[in-house]
Amino acid sequence: MKLIEIYIMRMGFFLIVFFWISACRTQLPVEKTVPLPANEVQVGAEQVLQYLPQINASKVAVVANHTAMVNHKHLVDTLISLNINVVKVLAPEHGFRGDLPPGEKFDSYTDKRTGIHVVSLYGKHAKPSAEDLEDVEVVIFDIQDVGTRFYTYLTTLYYVMQSCAEQNKQLIVLDRPNPNGHYVDGPILSMDLKSMVGVLPIPIVHGCTLGEISKMIKGENWGNTKSLDLRVVSCNNWTHQTRYSLPIPPSPNLSSDCAIALYPSLCWFEGTSVSVGRGTESPFTCYGFPNKKNFDFIATPVDVSGKVTDPPHENISCGFVDLREDCSFLTQINLSYLMDAYAELGDTMFNSPAFFDKLAGTMELRIQLKLSLSANDIRESWERGLQDYLSLRKKYLMYP
Repeated sequence: MKLIEIYIMRMGFFLIVFFWISACRTQLPVEKTVPLPANEVQVGAEQVLQYLPQINASKVAVVANHTAMVNHKHLVDTLISLNINVVKVLAPEHGFRGDLPPGEKFDSYTDKRTGIHVVSLYGKHAKPSAEDLEDVEVVIFDIQDVGTRFYTYLTTLYYVMQSCAEQNKQLIVLDRPNPNGHYVDGPILSMDLKSMVGVLPIPIVHGCTLGEISKMIKGENWGNTKSLDLRVVSCNNWTHQTRYSLPIPPSPNLSSDCAIALYPSLCWFEGTSVSVGRGTESPFTCYGFPNKKNFDFIATPVDVSGKVTDPPHENISCGFVDLREDCSFLTQINLSYLMDAYAELGDTMFNSPAFFDKLAGTMELRIQLKLSLSANDIRESWERGLQDYLSLRKKYLMYP
């Protein structure tokens, strides 16, 4: 009799779950009922049934920008359509709609489309306060990243994790693929250079999704996050060798797969007098400056609404090296661009040396350039740190 009773109880439980899921499915977009084609990547946000039960009766804050899409519909709109109580949005650099230029600070505001309060997490208010989270029970994080230490969405994730741990709030990270997730490279951040463009002791190209990085942050107790109630909803049909084209540009100047691939090799130019094409038709697919000796084309950087204000060498004709043939499936940072520019400009290239060091994560790179070290010698100085990091990374990988 006991076996029969147990059987009946189990069948009853499964029937309840079945009918509950069926009821949820009737509220989901039609696309969710279509079987996923073989090998088509499915991001965490699209797996609504994986996280809906945890937030169904909760007050929810969403950390997101314009990339948080669920089958052509924004995550916030999706949650509202499912009667989830979204009480606020927390927005990173470039804002909730992703239409603000890089580095532009913005205050908290009310989103016109939804009427939801948007809290700025960029500038002095990078970390959510206790007040920001006091009316929140669960925080959902969904932002498309590009896999580099100096891309500030990673920094936003770190500070959100810290706040959630301190305020005892659950955090659900909806994972998305890393388009640069197939390799690891660059110097490890020296923590005395910690800033908005680098908060973790990891290399420039860290080879993790934000879901994997979140597990690493918690597992290593960085920022006292060990106690955090963390859940990651992983991607389907993605591996670290999958070539993934981002459906939406993650920020205004990374508008192509080529720019995203070259970004790890070009971003440290942001701490120099060298232009990476901001204010031209080719941002992050070239580099140049006035009177460059060897160049492929000439362009004049200008203000571009929503993309850049006061670009380097604004309204001045510059010679640019075109890198669009170099942006295939890269496997390491290309130091030749930096070395070429330094060979022409010398120390005058470092018009913002402190910021350059923060982007590089080390003060050694400037010295190495001054000493005319070869690319191999520079890379050799990274090797020990990279090997230690690779061993650490293995513990937190979620994908093949």
